[in-house]
Amino acid sequence: MAADDRNLQALLRLMAWLSPAFPVGSFAYSGGLERAVHDGLVHDSKSLRDWIATLIQHGPVWNDAVLLAEAHHAGEDALRLAAVAELAEALAGSKERHNETMLLGDAFLSAAGAWPHGIFSMLPAKTAYPVAVGAVAAAHEISIEKTLAAFLHALASQMLSAGIRLGVTGQKDGVAILAALEDIIADVAKRVAQSDLDDLGAATVHADIASLRHETQETRLFRS
Repeated sequence: MAADDRNLQALLRLMAWLSPAFPVGSFAYSGGLERAVHDGLVHDSKSLRDWIATLIQHGPVWNDAVLLAEAHHAGEDALRLAAVAELAEALAGSKERHNETMLLGDAFLSAAGAWPHGIFSMLPAKTAYPVAVGAVAAAHEISIEKTLAAFLHALASQMLSAGIRLGVTGQKDGVAILAALEDIIADVAKRVAQSDLDDLGAATVHADIASLRHETQETRLFRS
């Protein structure tokens, strides 16, 4: 296949796998954002933009990206894939965070099976979402930078969608936030593409607490 055709194929697959329409159920989760809104930590478009940017640059989304990169680097090394899958599950900071990453991973692998590949038999029976995405993208020879950029963009879009449903921003301002995050997403994708597991680490204590406190929130729209 010619290079241009491979690039187009990669784009089409990333658009499918990380589209809101891909049946992983991501619309049901907010990653603790619902609690942050409840507690007043996120209350308008600017605070929502800052919240998402911080999670991408310094929080659990950064760690997810590093784990994705490790899975991508692992290729078809089943032992290395098993190790990063185990690490990704262990790093889930709350019960809801654990449920979210594991259930999204299961759903992603189930749906992505429409593109058959031996990688599915090499992954553990239960695989966290970023590890699943990284492994499958690598198996289909999609570059790590493109995969990371699409993955981060999808997570940012999902958090924006949650913010809109929680009433802290509107659709027009949400698009503006996504545009403002573009350079951050591109920069993080480039940096994480060169990362290894020593680059894991987060410094978003409020986000971690919000995720934990969401477990006892009585009225809620989201599962996390």
